[in-house]
Amino acid sequence: MRQEGLLCAKFKTRSRKYSSYKGQVGKVAPNLVNRNFKAKKPNKLWLTDVTEFRIKGNEKRLYLSPILDVYNSEIISYTLSHRPTIKLTNTMLEEATKRIEESDDLVIHSDQGFHYQHSSWSSRLSKLNITQSMSRKGNCLDNSPMENFFGILKQEMYYGVEFKNYEELRKEIESYIKWYNEDRIKAKLNGMSPIDYRLHSA
Repeated sequence: MRQEGLLCAKFKTRSRKYSSYKGQVGKVAPNLVNRNFKAKKPNKLWLTDVTEFRIKGNEKRLYLSPILDVYNSEIISYTLSHRPTIKLTNTMLEEATKRIEESDDLVIHSDQGFHYQHSSWSSRLSKLNITQSMSRKGNCLDNSPMENFFGILKQEMYYGVEFKNYEELRKEIESYIKWYNEDRIKAKLNGMSPIDYRLHSA
């Protein structure tokens, strides 16, 4: 492709990275994970972040807030909204925590976005005995598996595609995440999808 001067449309453009950092507006947790993205069982280490989608010529935005289980890279919960509000992340957290037990000894890691500094987030974690961890300020490598998921998602279903409206984009994101969890195989999961790997290892 280089010799012929060809460029793949999927890698031609990139969207501006969304940042939810607004300074210290609440509790900033220590970086307990320290880039050690390993878990021997499900529900031991979860990662989360928010990313932004745009449609050319439309002033609206669509925000995706997922939780990824480091054990098998499964997206266990997510929310979509046109506004990056506290409700976006808290609703996702509420849904995700339905599947855990106190004995799971869970850690949730995020960046220092205002959603995760907010008292409603930290108090919910404290109530469920979940340990909070945060990346260092402005260091995307401290949450790299989550960033990697966003990159894969956007390369495979978003970049280079012209969506008619946000409803179409929303449905494509939902469809992609379902496919990613159930069918998309990964070499590090012995050629299985995230859900297959979890079920096979149970």
